[in-house]
Amino acid sequence: MLTIDDFRNVELRVATILAAEPHPNADRLLVLKIDLGSEQRQLVAGIRAHYEPETLVGKQIVVVANLQPAMLRGVESQGMLLAASDAEGRLAFVTPERPVAAGATVK
Repeated sequence: MLTIDDFRNVELRVATILAAEPHPNADRLLVLKIDLGSEQRQLVAGIRAHYEPETLVGKQIVVVANLQPAMLRGVESQGMLLAASDAEGRLAFVTPERPVAAGATVK
């Protein structure tokens, strides 16, 4: 279990997806270029079976912005997006209720 102090250390921010493409070395992964307001980053996410890359451009998502970067099949991921899945395994992004500025803090 996390303490409230542990949770306060997780930096959740809104990002806008600028580009999305299939991962060159993995059938289940997409490589996303995101705008966090003050910077752009690259995320690798296991969402390829659920989304066509071209449908993601312009969408806003919530990301863990202070996660240590990781190499996923040879491509660096600089954060993690948040999504939920239903009983049938369909994904839904965690998104703001209305458009907000890229980089907005989620509290």
